[in-house]
Amino acid sequence: LPHHKDLVAERSQINKNTKPWDRVIALGATIPGLILLIVAGLDARFGWSIGLSIPWKIAGFLLIALGDTAFAWSMVYNAYFAVTVRIQEERGHQVATGGPYRIVRHPAYLGMLFNTAGMLLLFSNVWAIIPAAVMVFFLILRTALEDKTLQAELPGYLEFTRQTRYRLIPGIW
Repeated sequence: LPHHKDLVAERSQINKNTKPWDRVIALGATIPGLILLIVAGLDARFGWSIGLSIPWKIAGFLLIALGDTAFAWSMVYNAYFAVTVRIQEERGHQVATGGPYRIVRHPAYLGMLFNTAGMLLLFSNVWAIIPAAVMVFFLILRTALEDKTLQAELPGYLEFTRQTRYRLIPGIW
């Protein structure tokens, strides 16, 4: 990352070409994520849930590690990876087809699903299921809208969908 400061800056900013719907969906996924962490912290403090055994918490930690790995792997193989949905015409945007993109078209979102499931197990909080479900809803909605945008606006993406059939979950969707 220190050698690619321009790429890091590009990936972390909200650009004027960001799709308007993405700004709403990003908030819809971010706010429940923060609520999940707050609820889990309050539960740890006040003991609202009975908690899960250590093997379940280890499984949660492993899911988080798997999710982080999928997310990072996606960033490595996609030079156009960004926090918002937009076609980066000024950078000659091309379809990412290597690494995790051979398995699913949106592997970073799959990593986020693993992270969410892992947090639920690790924190062992039944109340955190509610904000987690809202996060997952917005994540799936964003995946569908991003995929539709890429099919319509990114040259070569429609052909890519024939090679990598599944958007988010291999063998399902």
